[in-house]
Amino acid sequence: MAPPLRILIATVVHDPEDARIRHRELPALVDAGHEVAYAAPFKAFGRTPPEGVWGIDLPRAQGRNRLSAVRAARTLLASMSRTVDVILIHDPDLLLSVVMLPRRKATIIWDVHEDTASALHMRDWAPPGVRPLLSAGAVAAEQYAEINYRLLLAEHGYRDRFTRIHPVVPNSVRVPDEEPADPGDSRVVYLGKLTRPRGGAELIELARRVPEVTVEIIGPAERDIEDELRAAADEGIVDWRGFMPNDQALRRLRGALAGVSLLHDEPNYTNSQPTKVIEYMSHGLPTITTPNRAPKELVEHAQCGAVVPFGDVDAAAAVIRQWRDDREERVRLGRRGYDFARTHLNWNVDAHDFVRAIADARMLDLAKRRRVRSTAKRVLGRGRGRTSA
Repeated sequence: MAPPLRILIATVVHDPEDARIRHRELPALVDAGHEVAYAAPFKAFGRTPPEGVWGIDLPRAQGRNRLSAVRAARTLLASMSRTVDVILIHDPDLLLSVVMLPRRKATIIWDVHEDTASALHMRDWAPPGVRPLLSAGAVAAEQYAEINYRLLLAEHGYRDRFTRIHPVVPNSVRVPDEEPADPGDSRVVYLGKLTRPRGGAELIELARRVPEVTVEIIGPAERDIEDELRAAADEGIVDWRGFMPNDQALRRLRGALAGVSLLHDEPNYTNSQPTKVIEYMSHGLPTITTPNRAPKELVEHAQCGAVVPFGDVDAAAAVIRQWRDDREERVRLGRRGYDFARTHLNWNVDAHDFVRAIADARMLDLAKRRRVRSTAKRVLGRGRGRTSA
């Protein structure tokens, strides 16, 4: 049996409570017996490190204020790269922090769970004229990372961005073992961070169109929609819960009429599977999604919900009213989603593949280093022989 690894998980962009990092990958590594440290912007987000893990606070990279976080991370990673076995980074920003680390012994693994180049076209902090240059830089950074580090992909659709084959660890969820409650008829839910491109304005308008049903929003809001959302909550149009710890947020899904995801038609959303859709399915909720390719194909294949046109609030409202009046239909859709998620989208299964992928990446990296050293010795040996002659 292989000895446990010393692993540093690092992010300067994500909320330390990010579900994939904090509630899936980190526990999987700890449960497998590895020693784990977690470096993240705990203070900036008002979070505390999880118990049993060495938590290290880093600044947050946000908007145009990113360089100081990258520098702080580089100082930490340069030091720890000599003592840990694996550094698992989650942000393209941190690629700058690990370039040419001196005397590095750690294997660098980048967990790719966003289409970075496409996402930069949506960042309001970047002037429109600069965004194409930033996207080109992101593509170049991906190419550099592919050559110099190990990659994990969160979506099969990300493979086309790279020339080599990299392991895919799906962005699945922990499907509850207990049977889901039947969908009710009084509220629909949205789970996750809310922005305008994620359908924030449509969600508020949906609440106005279906006043007979409560629209419950669980998660923080970005500044592009925050004021509008707060005003709607103050008027009683929506029930905005704000940030909730992951376990509490997931409990709020139980018994809802439906889960809603009204993403806009953006390149960054095309191949990325919204985790919220899988969470809805895993808790037995019928799902409403817009026709971005990944969620559309999932919902249609599992036959667990409805796909509505981009920006068509009336269509979403009509679906909600239909399901509210037809208990048999919403229960049937919810059950299909749960069964599909339990079989195909279950982190309780995928966690083993993730842990194995980390171990394999370390093993392959060590083997590559041995080959490089062996080649260097042979070349140097031939050089000394010619000199002696």
